[in-house]
Amino acid sequence: MVKIANVELGEFPLLLAPMEDVSDPPFRALCKAQGCDMMYTEFISVEGLIRDAHKSVQKLDIYPEERPVGIQIFGAEIDSMRRAAEIVEEAQPEVLDINFGCPVKKVVCKMAGAGILQDIPRMVALTKEIVDATDLPVTVKTRLGWDDNTIFIEDVAERLQDVGIKALSIHGRTRKQMYKGEADWTKIGKIKENPRIHIPIFGNGDIDSPQKALDYKNKYGVDGIMIGRASIGNPWIFREIKHFFNTGEILDPPTLKERVDAARQHLMHGIEWKGPKLGVVEMRRHYGQYFRGLPGIKPWRSKLVTEFEPFEIFRTLDRIEEKYAGYEFYKKPQLVEA
Repeated sequence: MVKIANVELGEFPLLLAPMEDVSDPPFRALCKAQGCDMMYTEFISVEGLIRDAHKSVQKLDIYPEERPVGIQIFGAEIDSMRRAAEIVEEAQPEVLDINFGCPVKKVVCKMAGAGILQDIPRMVALTKEIVDATDLPVTVKTRLGWDDNTIFIEDVAERLQDVGIKALSIHGRTRKQMYKGEADWTKIGKIKENPRIHIPIFGNGDIDSPQKALDYKNKYGVDGIMIGRASIGNPWIFREIKHFFNTGEILDPPTLKERVDAARQHLMHGIEWKGPKLGVVEMRRHYGQYFRGLPGIKPWRSKLVTEFEPFEIFRTLDRIEEKYAGYEFYKKPQLVEA
């Protein structure tokens, strides 16, 4: 049984990565229903929290059916991080997670996110301050290093564990790589092999199929896998991976009805949570994946991503369901033996 402090996550948990404008409550609900074991919120600016900015505070929303949930924060100033930790504690998540991995320039230039990988002593000191400031289990998500010349993740993992974190998630790229190239899991595996490491180690990066999930689980010995981009418009990836782990068989792809129902639910809850304008706009990144593979879908997808009126979008979804009724999606080739 994998645990973060006293939070039980099962034998080999699948985690939803924190993603800006993606891992919000409407999307988390879909992922939870498909077997995700632990959710992380969108990453939240500590400066926004302590200033009571609406967008930041709204991201603290947690619903009972999606637990366990980790709230992830990012920032560079120790005092702000401590104050934000107190605010997060009031929201009562299971875990407080620190973002030391976001590679986006506007975050990095403030020495937050992956920016702090340029100053490891500060990274460790800040983490200790947060651990000391809250009763919540503190976890960290980070990258291998700033660039190929500063990959100190094996030492960093020990130092973060020593100051009290309860789990570590590692994206197998440097900040310089952004999301390019292939994620290097060998260094993640080495951390897991370190006899000094006793906290859960979760691997992240490039897991986009049940076959790869099983392959990486067996090769690198991680305690669980965190899935990010591959889940966008595809919450079924969690059930597909679990089915493959349990049976060695590739699960049938979601039916057209499942895809349309998920898109409807996602849009409806997004509008309820964020309002009609943001709910409509932020849903657009998901449609392409929901309906990927449908022949002739391009004009329908174009309408979904350009329309602002919710009624018209729901009507378009109805028409897609009618037009493609009976269409069968096919399994991908099975590449790895269970």
